Amino acid sequence: MVKRLFDIAVVVASLPLVAPLAAGVALAIWMSDGRPVLYWSERVGRGNRLFRMPKFRTMRRDTPPVATHLLRDPDAVLIPIGRLLRTTSLDEIPQLWSVLRGDMSLVGPRPALFNQGDLIALRTQHGIDRLVPGVTGWAQVNGRDELSIPRKVDLEREYMERKTFAFDVRIIFLTLASVVGKKGVHH
Repeated sequence: MVKRLFDIAVVVASLPLVAPLAAGVALAIWMSDGRPVLYWSERVGRGNRLFRMPKFRTMRRDTPPVATHLLRDPDAVLIPIGRLLRTTSLDEIPQLWSVLRGDMSLVGPRPALFNQGDLIALRTQHGIDRLVPGVTGWAQVNGRDELSIPRKVDLEREYMERKTFAFDVRIIFLTLASVVGKKGVHH
C-alpha cells in the first residue's frame, strides 16, 4: 500500500515538469514522422495478465512488435528523433499513465512483451510474475538491454528478496544516474 501511494504521489508531483516535456516530445515526433505519437504495446503484467502500455513512438509504424535486440537492424527502423528519445529514455514518459492506472509501479521488473515466451516462462518459474512490473528496476540499473535473460531474471529474483521502500528509492536514483550517463541503452 505504501508503494502504491508513493507511486501516485511521485507521478502527480512530477506532472508540472513532465507534462510540458511530454508535449514537446509529442510535437517533435509529430513533426519528424507524423502520427501516431504514441505506441501501445501488449505487455505482461502481474500474474501474467496482459495490459496495454504506452510509449512515445521511436520506430517506424511498420516495425514488428518484438524486442529491439531481435530486430535485424534496429537503427534502420528508427524515426529521425527515435535514437535521441531512446538514449534519453524520454520515450518512457507515457508509462506514467500505466503507473497511475495500477498496471505498473515506478520500480519492478520491466514488463515483458507478450511474445517474449522465454522471459515470461523463466519469470513465472521463479515467482517474479507475482510482482507489479516497473518503469525501472534492479535489472535496468545493472545492465539494462545488455543483460541475458537468465541474468535479468537473477537480478529480478534478487530484487524480490531485497524489496523495501529504501531499495526502491535507491533504484530510482540509480536509474536517473544511468539515464544521464546513457549506460546500457541500445538504440
